[in-house]
Amino acid sequence: MSLFDDDVPRKSPAGAITVGEDLSRLSEEELAERIEALTAEINRTRNELEQRGTIRNAADAFFQK
Repeated sequence: MSLFDDDVPRKSPAGAITVGEDLSRLSEEELAERIEALTAEINRTRNELEQRGTIRNAADAFFQK
């Protein structure tokens, strides 16, 4: 481990999606897989948001008594 390791850009894990990356190099299959992965991530994020709203509503109801 070098003293200057922080200066070296880290590679993204294999299969990681980078927002804004150049899509022109991807095949149709890769683009479809990307859409599927992004859709799954959107659903996961929506579920988390919904859970937090439920928790917040329960806390609000508890503390307003």
